[in-house]
Amino acid sequence: MPCKCGKIRKKEAQIKPHIRLQLELLIIWALNALALLAVANFIPGIHVGGYGAALIAAFFLGLVNTLIRPLLLLLTLPVTMVTLGLFIFVINGLLFWAVGSVLRDFVVESFWNGVLGAVLYSIFSWALSSAAAQLMRPTKK
Repeated sequence: MPCKCGKIRKKEAQIKPHIRLQLELLIIWALNALALLAVANFIPGIHVGGYGAALIAAFFLGLVNTLIRPLLLLLTLPVTMVTLGLFIFVINGLLFWAVGSVLRDFVVESFWNGVLGAVLYSIFSWALSSAAAQLMRPTKK
C-alpha cells in the first residue's frame, strides 16, 4: 500500500485564500510600523513612542490614506496638474502631519518634517512590502 504522506503534506501546505489575505495584511501592517520606526530614527522632528505606538500610527496612516487622501487628490486636481504633480507631496505631508497631531505617542513637529517623513515612509514601506511579497510568493516545484 503506497504512503499517503505526500498527499497529507500538500493539503497542509495549502492555505485558504481569505486566511492568506488576512496574514498578508497583518504582515504589511507590521512592516509599515517598522518603516515608521525607521523614519523616526532618521528624522529628528518625528518621534514614535515604541512599536505599539508605531502599530497604531501605521493603522491610522493607512486609514487616512485610504479614506481621505483620494478625496483631497480629487479636490486639488487642478493645483496638482499646474504643479506637475508636486502638490501631492504637500498633501502627503499634511496628512502625515495631521496623523501626528492626533495621536499621543506619534509626534510630527512641523509641516516640513511631515513632508520629509511621508516621503521616507513611502520609500521604506515600499521596499519592505516588495521584499515581503518576494518572500511570500509561492514557489514552483
